Amino acid sequence: MQISGAVALVTGANRGLGKHFAQQLLVRGAKVYATARRPELVDIPGATVLPLDITDPQSVTAAADAAPDVTLLVNNAGVDTVTGLVTGDLDRIRLELDTHFWGTLGMIRAFAPQLAGGAILNVLSAMSWFNYPGRTAYGVAKAAEWNLTNGVRLELADQKTLVTALHLGAADTDLSSDYDGPKGDPAVLVRAGLDGLERGSVEVVADQWTAHVKASLAGDPADFYR
Repeated sequence: MQISGAVALVTGANRGLGKHFAQQLLVRGAKVYATARRPELVDIPGATVLPLDITDPQSVTAAADAAPDVTLLVNNAGVDTVTGLVTGDLDRIRLELDTHFWGTLGMIRAFAPQLAGGAILNVLSAMSWFNYPGRTAYGVAKAAEWNLTNGVRLELADQKTLVTALHLGAADTDLSSDYDGPKGDPAVLVRAGLDGLERGSVEVVADQWTAHVKASLAGDPADFYR
């Protein structure tokens, strides 16, 4: 994937990783559509701002119509409702899946026809591969998004669309503001994802914690959770 000269659309570009993606893509020579549910909060000089709620099919269709030249789709928009599965509010659990699974799938379906020879980058998580008390709905949604990524990669292979999964641990952004553990530098994590795209990587493991989680999958789950 050659980023210089590409036309990128970034979801959730008003803050956090999304803002870093938009800024770094501009520096690398891409034209950028920066999208958000509240576009008035997007402050990225040089980007074209569009309204977009990925959980609203009409909003997704409108974005695809407004950006027919996109060659790189960065599915970054996300939510963490800090909800458990057994006793948690079902509407909040559905929001996790509506955002990470259905929202991501809706974006891919809307933009796929114009991404032949282009690329998709899905921002996933170390929690694609494990779960954590208090955030189990998030873990389920990210696991679903991971296998969605694997599935669409197969389906879009014939049109030569690169589909890259970016897996990372906690990043120092608003989304993880209530987490008091180690956090990665969002600029470094985003750079890893974009470097992976330019290498043609189908998976980017952006930090040591995520690499540790992935390596544990070959072992006994009891050992990891202990």
